[in-house]
Amino acid sequence: MIRLTILSILLFFVASSLQAQQVLVVYHSETGNTERMAQSVAEGARSLEGVEVLLLSVDEVSADQLVEAGAIIVGSPVYNANISPEISAFIASWPFEGQPLKDKIGAAFVTAGGISAGEEIVQMNILQSMLVFGMLVVGGPEWTQPFGASAVTGEPPFSTKETGSIEPHFLEKGFSLGQRVAELTVKMDL
Repeated sequence: MIRLTILSILLFFVASSLQAQQVLVVYHSETGNTERMAQSVAEGARSLEGVEVLLLSVDEVSADQLVEAGAIIVGSPVYNANISPEISAFIASWPFEGQPLKDKIGAAFVTAGGISAGEEIVQMNILQSMLVFGMLVVGGPEWTQPFGASAVTGEPPFSTKETGSIEPHFLEKGFSLGQRVAELTVKMDL
């Protein structure tokens, strides 16, 4: 009986240590640009072994998924130098009592219609909210993306109205942000 209990405890700890670390990528997108950037962020996070990535629109996320994730990466389009109303409502719904988000990794990405349209302000607003919840916030791996990742989508030469595409170097920044968050999540065993 005692051997069975000890064996059960050992199996529990081994199974717990083998569980994939979870990175939650949440976004709001009106035109598809922020969704495309979210896909790039998720691809970067998936590039690491031992990481499970959930890529969800803001209206698909449950409170349980939020609390279970080791890292949360939030993406918003820039709305007049602010986060979108949907992302604002999402963050306002986060559980506060008992600090269930404390010490989780947090990161941000945004898409904007033009250069100097408020990308960094919006990233900082998301990160500031995460800090209020006790999260550990990170930016991208290079000095060129200190607040996360952003993409300019409405100005040539970055994109064209015909294609609506996001330039590859912006998607690479999204990928590298996701990869960095996944690396830190695994290192910290969240």
